[in-house]
Amino acid sequence: MEFAELIKTPRADNVVLHRPFYLAVEGTLCLTGHHLIFSSRRHDNAEELWLLHSNIDSIEKRFVGSLGTIVIKCKDLRIIQLDIPGMEECLNIASSIEALSTLDSVTLMYPFFYRPMFEIIEDGWSSFLPDQEFELLSSVTDEWRLSCINKDFSVCPSYPPVVIVPKSIDDEALWKVAMFRHGSRFPVLSYYHKKNGMVMMRSSQPLTGTNGRRCKEDEKLINATLRPGKRGYIIDTRSLNVAQQARAKGGGFEQEAHYPQWRRIHKCIERFNILQESLIKLVEACNDQSHNMDRWLSKLEASNWLTHIKEILTAACLAAQCIDREGASVLVHGTEGTDSTLQVTSLAQIILDPRCRTIRGFESLVVREWLQAGHPFQQRCAQSAYSNSKQKWEAPVFLLFLDCVWQILRQFPCSFEFNERFLIMLFEHAYASQFGTFLGNNENERSKLKLPQKTMSLWSWVNSSEELIKFQNPLFEANSLVIWPSVAPQSLQLWEGVFLRWNRPSKFLDEAQEEMINIIKYNKQLQAKVNALRRQIAEMGTGTWEPGVVSTQLLHLAKDFPDPQSLLHHFPRTSMICEDECIRLLRKL
Repeated sequence: MEFAELIKTPRADNVVLHRPFYLAVEGTLCLTGHHLIFSSRRHDNAEELWLLHSNIDSIEKRFVGSLGTIVIKCKDLRIIQLDIPGMEECLNIASSIEALSTLDSVTLMYPFFYRPMFEIIEDGWSSFLPDQEFELLSSVTDEWRLSCINKDFSVCPSYPPVVIVPKSIDDEALWKVAMFRHGSRFPVLSYYHKKNGMVMMRSSQPLTGTNGRRCKEDEKLINATLRPGKRGYIIDTRSLNVAQQARAKGGGFEQEAHYPQWRRIHKCIERFNILQESLIKLVEACNDQSHNMDRWLSKLEASNWLTHIKEILTAACLAAQCIDREGASVLVHGTEGTDSTLQVTSLAQIILDPRCRTIRGFESLVVREWLQAGHPFQQRCAQSAYSNSKQKWEAPVFLLFLDCVWQILRQFPCSFEFNERFLIMLFEHAYASQFGTFLGNNENERSKLKLPQKTMSLWSWVNSSEELIKFQNPLFEANSLVIWPSVAPQSLQLWEGVFLRWNRPSKFLDEAQEEMINIIKYNKQLQAKVNALRRQIAEMGTGTWEPGVVSTQLLHLAKDFPDPQSLLHHFPRTSMICEDECIRLLRKL
């Protein structure tokens, strides 16, 4: 199929663009196979808007006489309006946008046509491979192995070719366990806690059915993660009622009689259409500028979005607590093990593992616990909050995860190397991107599409030095401790950076952010000067210092302090001669 067949009117002049908090701009609108491009006619302040067709969630058409209006609602939640003179032109453009934004074939999407304009320093497709993760694991324990049982995706189509399993379990046993788990998603290692050797595994529900079917190989596999005399916890992300209903359909949960060393805990996390409806209600509330305080709070509560955040964080904190404080291993699963399971396992790692709070560590987490673990991004992110078509498999599962991370980041602003902008970027690219990272529903599909050969990885762009600096948190100070976020209702807030960013001017927030960065830079410069003088003063006590050099540096540094005498508090007491010399020099100021 040629894109030209879908573009009835490739260009329209005298189009007026309307956006919140911006003046209306007149210009030219062009349609290409993958972009809607608007270019203003103003010579004094030329402006361009490039919008991916894949980012368009829905469009609405209105007509007043011969003037047509198209309202475009995007998956990143922004809304723009185009006034197009001429009814026929407007209808043609609207029809073209609808066709181009709903292409059936993945291979017609922009990542297959995108050619990067930046220098590629790193191949993101090979940055976070399973064998690299296993190498890190092998440095602290020899109780696990890499299994290639799924190398051709014949055992589990939603698992990667290579998984980490207990060394004591052979591939023949894994095959039998796979037959006992929904979608063949047998238990695999998610996280190893270096502090005490406890682990977190994830899987799908067991196929126990109404007859109480059992699998001894499955029992042996998860028992292999237990220390002698220790118990483990199974965190089921469904309510007990839902889990029991699943038994009637052939699913179910681990029977206590067959898993006596494991305690099962049900932590209900909603899924699919309930989450999608919640997102729709939340965005609708955020876009409604007419209501008063009571109505706003009522609509916010009715969306249940923050309730879902609380449920997910509570389950993640429970998993982390079992591992770190109870000294117990954990198995997490729901029904398929591709949604709420991954939310819990990935958030628990952010709580427990400081590496996951760095930029590369978080990227590795997204690859390992979401992309390789088989979260169906293509299905879940097919629509956002504005689509008019009937919901199928859409659900903001990944967005909820990112929102939970933002909640923790807000509570521990110095413990994360990345900033809010980094999380927003991931949200945007999960729904519409020039990169192939989030295409497909699992590694099997990505392999068939040959994405590493035919598309560019998001990580190649993010990790380029020019872009990376934009995502760094200026407040970051490495924190090796476990961090315990509060899940109290009053501790959770609406993520304004996502849900209100198109509904309010960002000028003052941007200025405040810039000022904070400048203050931190200046503070680091002063600290560097202080450290240099500390070394010089330390040399005074050893007889190797040069008075002229120290005097000059002290005088320069003193200019940066409102009270020069306060300089003395920045230096260690080395000797009375050293301190007397400092005081004598400072008195000259």
